[in-house]
Amino acid sequence: MINNVWLTRGQALLPEGRSSRVLLASVGVGILVGGLVSVFEWLTIIVAFDGLARTPLAVQAIAPVFGLAIAALILRTLGGGVSPSTSDEYLTAYHSRNPSLPIRSLGARLLAGVSTIGLGGALGLEGPSIYAGSTIGLAVQRRLDRFLGRDAVKMLITAGAAAGVAAVFQAPATGVLFALEAPYRDDLAHRALLPSLLASAASYSTFVSMPFARPQPLLGQVIAPGIGAGDLVAAFAIGVGAGLGGRLFASLTRWVKRAARSAPSPFLVLGGGALLGGLALLSDAIFDAPLTLGPGVGAVEWMAAERTLPLIAALFVLRTVATLVTIGAGGTGGLFIPLATQGVLLGGLVGAGLQQFGIEPESVRLLPILGLAAFVAAGYRTPIAAVMFVAETTANSGQAVVPALIAAAVSQLVAGKESVSSGQRIERTGHLEERFTLPVASALTTDVLTVPPDASISEFVWIHALGRRQTVVPVVDGNTYIGMCAVTDCARIPRSEWETTLVGDIVKSDGPTATPSWTLRDVVAAMEDAGADVLAVTDADRSFIGIVLESEIVKLGQILDETAETAG
Repeated sequence: MINNVWLTRGQALLPEGRSSRVLLASVGVGILVGGLVSVFEWLTIIVAFDGLARTPLAVQAIAPVFGLAIAALILRTLGGGVSPSTSDEYLTAYHSRNPSLPIRSLGARLLAGVSTIGLGGALGLEGPSIYAGSTIGLAVQRRLDRFLGRDAVKMLITAGAAAGVAAVFQAPATGVLFALEAPYRDDLAHRALLPSLLASAASYSTFVSMPFARPQPLLGQVIAPGIGAGDLVAAFAIGVGAGLGGRLFASLTRWVKRAARSAPSPFLVLGGGALLGGLALLSDAIFDAPLTLGPGVGAVEWMAAERTLPLIAALFVLRTVATLVTIGAGGTGGLFIPLATQGVLLGGLVGAGLQQFGIEPESVRLLPILGLAAFVAAGYRTPIAAVMFVAETTANSGQAVVPALIAAAVSQLVAGKESVSSGQRIERTGHLEERFTLPVASALTTDVLTVPPDASISEFVWIHALGRRQTVVPVVDGNTYIGMCAVTDCARIPRSEWETTLVGDIVKSDGPTATPSWTLRDVVAAMEDAGADVLAVTDADRSFIGIVLESEIVKLGQILDETAETAG
């Protein structure tokens, strides 16, 4: 009996009738993603970036130009002109009724990521890994559609994304939480939980079993045991700083992306590569190492020793600029690790600042970890995944969880609704709520027989009411909307006066009208207020465009569902 209860509860999280097939497919997705991400990391870090680190400084300074140029060439030729976007593509696919993630684009974006990050671009590996996972998840669903059903699309896209994060961070629980949190800023994609758990575990197991894998705590050298009241005060301060910093970083990221669209691609590549090279030279002059190159692991290792406040602040600014330049120049990569790096530096800033004011937290070296959790939570709007990332990727993580939760929660409050991801939605909505967000054009009828104001009531009744079975008809003079005429209005006029009474004499011109900028939610609200089942749509000059019928709004849901089933 108990087993049946738990089985029923588990199946409630999955598409009905096909749960075992979806779970089995999720394991397969995880294995494929783990193997692919391990090769991607090996090429990017071990072959390219570690090899670059062994070259003279002059070579490291000019490498980003070639990395960005090669990435742009790959995206244009092999990818057929696709954008450098990666993790945002996962969110777009998740929210799409008919998602499209071509395998051709996957190869191009992964190679572009190798070129961008491996040759010094200041982005992270998780973006291409998430994209790879969601693409493989969708490909598996498409191939096995008759066995899995269309309901498995979002399940396997999310499971693939979780597998990508789990492999690249060697943190399976973080992968699950990030993939579930990322689609919505204030909600969770809970129905994908079980497939994501299995895909994440399978991906992690596959990744660490590869002969060239280097499983190790990503940030294990930063943490030190022991926390106290001072650490909790510092966690609050870090949360405020991370919220403000994450908010600013998200705004700058969107601004850079918008500005980059209006600039020629060759200029962006050359200018961005030159700036990254200059930042690397400046960083080497200040820190004796080009810490602005790559995802930021070098900067995290640099923070393992005690550093002064001015030096930490300088690296924080330089790393921020390097990441924004890489984004603006069309680099391919993710923002999770760059955000984590900024968080580590922020924690160091707060620790150094508190020491100057005589406040000595029991574990100053704990603060960078708190900054990591808070900055990632603020930037990506994924507080649970950020704290789990701390727990899974740091040594002695038990001491960090409680203050990390405080820092992440405070950062969420301060950051507001800002996010570095343009594909996120605020919260999950049902089919009816999604329908209400559609534009008025989705239910607009333009082929409408109107009646002029100088027509007689007799003409209106015979032509419209009886001939076309219209109970309410728009009254239009030339192209100008006058109002609505209803059969019930005619009933108040004696039958003997129908030939001499004009429609213009009984038209109701005080009713609401919609504009093309309205959503169906606005239309429904106006209909309810007016007690009407038809609404005219006009432009700003009251020129008649068409009408929206209440029956068409209801029918629209059936049309969309049928379209989705056919496309799937």
